[in-house]
Amino acid sequence: MLAVAVVAETGAVEEELTRSGYRLAMSTLRAEERPIVVMGVSGTGKSTVGAALATALGLPFVEGDDLHPEANLAKMAAGIPLTDADRAPWLDRIAAELHRPVVVACSALRRAYRDRLREDAADLALVYLHGPRELLAERMGARPGHFMPTTLLDSQFATLEVPTADENAMAMDVVLPPDEIVARVAARLTIRPRG
Repeated sequence: MLAVAVVAETGAVEEELTRSGYRLAMSTLRAEERPIVVMGVSGTGKSTVGAALATALGLPFVEGDDLHPEANLAKMAAGIPLTDADRAPWLDRIAAELHRPVVVACSALRRAYRDRLREDAADLALVYLHGPRELLAERMGARPGHFMPTTLLDSQFATLEVPTADENAMAMDVVLPPDEIVARVAARLTIRPRG
């Protein structure tokens, strides 16, 4: 499996994938073999960043929205925020995916939700995507046909509990381009081979 590392401008680079001083290159580093959840409110680009990160690290990608029960999708499409009871079966489905090295896009807004995921994956890595409300609302408005209406963004912010220091989440501002976010996260999620 090929792996990803961020190297200095002076390093040997086979493939440049970012534009801001970072270079994403194939090297002797490899991704830590553990599950990764890309989290945040709607509109932060969890799916875009998650899929690109999975590709960069050579891991499978799971779109958490695909694991919602139909009743949850209908409720959100109608502009009704989900309750903890609504989210429980969805979180169980997400947790079942975390028994292997994988990248999953999942809002994981509350600490209790993230703790539920860690019950099945104690070594879970969190990537917390955040950004200004105006930018996120603009992005959501540009997704025609998506089940999550822009009107639910405020309820997502109200539900959000920003990860605390003990959760070791990698916070990434989505003002940055997705390729740069992937490069930065990949750099933090790589380990040098032993020996």
